[in-house]
Amino acid sequence: MTESQPIKQVKSRLQFIDMARSIAIILMLEGHFVDTTLGKQYRRPEDISRFADWNYIVFDIWEYIRGFTSPMFLTITGVVFVYLLLGNEKETFFKNVRVKKGFKRIIELLFWGYLLQVYSFHVLQCIAIGIFIILSCYGLSRVFKFIPIWLLYLAVGTLLFTLYIPMQKLPIPWPQNAPQFIQNIFRNESKFSIFPIIPNLGFTIYGAFIGTMLYRFKNNVLTYKFQLALFISGICIFFFSNPILNFINRYLLFNSFPKLYSIDWLYERVGMSLLILSILLLINILIGNRKNNLFLKMGQNTLTIFIIHFMVLYGSVIVIGINDFFNQKHNPLNPWQAFIGAVSFIGFHALLIQYIDVIKDKLQFILRPISKFWASVYKI
Repeated sequence: MTESQPIKQVKSRLQFIDMARSIAIILMLEGHFVDTTLGKQYRRPEDISRFADWNYIVFDIWEYIRGFTSPMFLTITGVVFVYLLLGNEKETFFKNVRVKKGFKRIIELLFWGYLLQVYSFHVLQCIAIGIFIILSCYGLSRVFKFIPIWLLYLAVGTLLFTLYIPMQKLPIPWPQNAPQFIQNIFRNESKFSIFPIIPNLGFTIYGAFIGTMLYRFKNNVLTYKFQLALFISGICIFFFSNPILNFINRYLLFNSFPKLYSIDWLYERVGMSLLILSILLLINILIGNRKNNLFLKMGQNTLTIFIIHFMVLYGSVIVIGINDFFNQKHNPLNPWQAFIGAVSFIGFHALLIQYIDVIKDKLQFILRPISKFWASVYKI
């Protein structure tokens, strides 16, 4: 067996994860478009519980599915990054190309995040800090070799979720005397605090833990046995997170965390991510590896799609966007119009990614100087 063969196998095992990233980014596109443009009269009133009124059943289903989009995206980000990171363990920490690319990615995400929405703390900034923590844990595991890297990620992810319980008792905003952009990172109810690190960062770190498992069993990932284990894990976490948390609190923690059950919804989202991954893995096993197509390509260009969709929909950087013409207060869309608009919005970005290489080639006179600038910043 040649050395090139195992490398090829490792890369192929990421294809079902690209499918998950594609699904997450497509759900994000339609979710943001519908949420921005759909008229208020077609949404379930706040005083009516979800699934309590059949008149809003379609909206309730859409809203329920949308609740899993960002957790899945954050989780998959951690999975992919760690899987690739562990593939370069023979190198020292700072010579590891994935470590270098990780710090480069952190700068890019923070730059674009704050450029698109100043003062905000959105998903890009949350992912940036998540990658930093992933790299920090990885560095610690290289220094203290007796600590398994998977245990570090599991412990940090659990801590981030658990801290959400006492965090709920803190004043809003918090820290009280800090600048707003700092408060947006931790606890603020303003429109600029979209993805505070607690608990959202926990999804990325749990994704890192899953990534370590995928890498550890990389030679067995494309097997029905591994797929079944992933599926059963997802089922258990999704459906039984509440009794599991109560059992842990009662018999392992001796009732020291009486409200531990209150974070069951966070683990439900982790469970759903595992279920989706297991289903996509099954598809990957059944149909085998495929050449890159448009669907997979969208999952491989999520940052580009996020940046463009933010500009087109919200007018970030370019000043004017779709929401200036169609929003809940002015010219709202009905459900069918919002559906057609969302499909068209997804189609626009799919077309953009289809010809992304041609577009980049035509814009080299702009992109080349920018690349040189960033290269001088990264110094790599």
